[in-house]
Amino acid sequence: MKVGLIGGTCFAGLEGESRPLGDVETPYGSASARVRAFERWPGVLFLNRHGDDGGRRFLPHEVNYRANLWLLRERGAGAVLAVYAVGGIAPELKVGDLVIPDQLIDYTWGRAHTVATGAQPRYVDFRDPFDNRARTAMLCAAADADVTVSAGGVYGCTQGPRLETVAEIDRMERDGCAVVGMTVMPEAALAREFDLPLAGVCLVVNPAAGRGPPGPTVQHVDAVVADAEPRLAALLRASIDILAAPASCPQEGDARAPGHSRG
Repeated sequence: MKVGLIGGTCFAGLEGESRPLGDVETPYGSASARVRAFERWPGVLFLNRHGDDGGRRFLPHEVNYRANLWLLRERGAGAVLAVYAVGGIAPELKVGDLVIPDQLIDYTWGRAHTVATGAQPRYVDFRDPFDNRARTAMLCAAADADVTVSAGGVYGCTQGPRLETVAEIDRMERDGCAVVGMTVMPEAALAREFDLPLAGVCLVVNPAAGRGPPGPTVQHVDAVVADAEPRLAALLRASIDILAAPASCPQEGDARAPGHSRG
């Protein structure tokens, strides 16, 4: 099975180590970037949601999520792993921590969030927005690769591109959010509509508003990402191996399945 890998702030430099597959045109318009294949990651199809390196860059509210997911499926992806740069809300989360979320709350508005139409309605079950098998594979992979993660947490998705106010983060904390970002929705919902199992890992790049120093600089975020990318790469490589051989990892709910954190 080929696995789609969606990155943005994280893994933005992978374009130079890959070859493009086709163009970006889809029935939903142009995707953010061409899907790319790797020699060193056989079976992995990478797409940068924010655009090709050196080309146009798309802010979170500008991303054509429908086209991106359609293109990955068209190029042969049978599952998707996504990487998200986020702010930390939960007090135990520090800059550089990795979180594998199990729930989300959508605070966005105005984004093209479905491929369903009146002529072709579809009501997907979204009670568990991240695929259980893919999440469990990532948790097993964290143990196999000796990468520490927080297993579970609610991702609060805001509209962007501005950062949030302290009052907004206070509200999100009351809502139960552990991290805040701008790109999980409608990406996760569209993956469900396209029958693409999706799970994600979040990299905490800054404390959310009111939880630490004022908003991060681009240089700060780049430094956090550069430091974390070896851990992320090890986690994703092990996750892809497990997805290709699912019997190697117990299913979620099994007594042997990973617990709340792995190191």
